[in-house]
Amino acid sequence: MNSSQNRVALVSGASRGLGAAIARQLARDGHRLAINYFGSAAAAGQVAQEIRRDGGEARIFAADVRDESQIDRMLRDIQTNMGPVEILVVNATGPQPMLPLEETTWQTCLDQLEFFVKSPLLLAKATVPSMKNRRWGRIINIGSEVFERGIPRFASYVAAKGAQVGLTRSWAMELAAWNITVNLVAPGWIPTDRHMDVPQSEKDQYAAAVPMKRMGSAEELANVVAFLASDAASYVTGQKISVNGGNTLQ
Repeated sequence: MNSSQNRVALVSGASRGLGAAIARQLARDGHRLAINYFGSAAAAGQVAQEIRRDGGEARIFAADVRDESQIDRMLRDIQTNMGPVEILVVNATGPQPMLPLEETTWQTCLDQLEFFVKSPLLLAKATVPSMKNRRWGRIINIGSEVFERGIPRFASYVAAKGAQVGLTRSWAMELAAWNITVNLVAPGWIPTDRHMDVPQSEKDQYAAAVPMKRMGSAEELANVVAFLASDAASYVTGQKISVNGGNTLQ
């Protein structure tokens, strides 16, 4: 087993937003980053370039993490170029439409489950065997506070995020004997480039209701993920950790 640093970390959906911040922080901690992207090689390349400029190691890998064949190909490429994945951060997401119940369809729900159940399952199946062989591993799901808050007109997303909590807890119990921890980090509303078109008044309204009276940053979320990826979190598994300024209490 490697030391607490210099491990291979795969972050899905890491070309921008929260995923990019997580990748940068893990790199600062000394890990070697496999940056997964789907839509923009240029954006992923920029994140990798920033990491390398700061003395870290990073490579980019294209894959739709809802597609088993693409995941298998990506993991082969990572294994060949970097070695087996020891830290898996499941972050990739897609469109998140808000719809009233009457307009919500089963397909709407399936679209969200593709990202928050199917993708974590496929990524875990592809990486857990090598973690078991090493008897060390970290799986960190990126969830959301919406499951506790029950946001209206958002049922498909809320339900899928709840299912992701269930995966986390069950896998944590199953994999604990191999020294593989599985946790979920649940951010509040942290503005990223996907929220560029949201009116500032909506952001202000959200922040005013948070006990800390502000929105969080991607870096604050990344710090918690980095802790869970470290040896310092060796006895933490099956947990949902909220990063939302006290907006929910579990």
